[in-house]
Amino acid sequence: MAITKGDTTLRSVSGISAIEEQRILDFLQGAVYCWCKNRKDEWFSLRELMGGDNFYWEETPLMPLYEKHRIAGSSDPVKSAGKDCGWMLKKVIINDSRNFETDKFEMTRKYKWI
Repeated sequence: MAITKGDTTLRSVSGISAIEEQRILDFLQGAVYCWCKNRKDEWFSLRELMGGDNFYWEETPLMPLYEKHRIAGSSDPVKSAGKDCGWMLKKVIINDSRNFETDKFEMTRKYKWI
């Protein structure tokens, strides 16, 4: 397990295909690698990896998460998709070969490579 300190609870994300899930996990893994390479010792969350509070997931593997919630009639598909994506990021971190610390800051799950 790659989380050495913090919560390791995982939830499954449903409503997307296995291929879509794998593409999302690969995409998030690449974002984690880039962050760790360029910003070692800094905390990160899904928000930081994806460019802040902007929702620019178009043309990325993350769009099926948004579409799933939009089609289902979610009152806030961006927020719902973000929660799903956060669980998928946590899965990436737990399965990573490196060790990470995790904590919650202002209701946001953050990670740091240690």
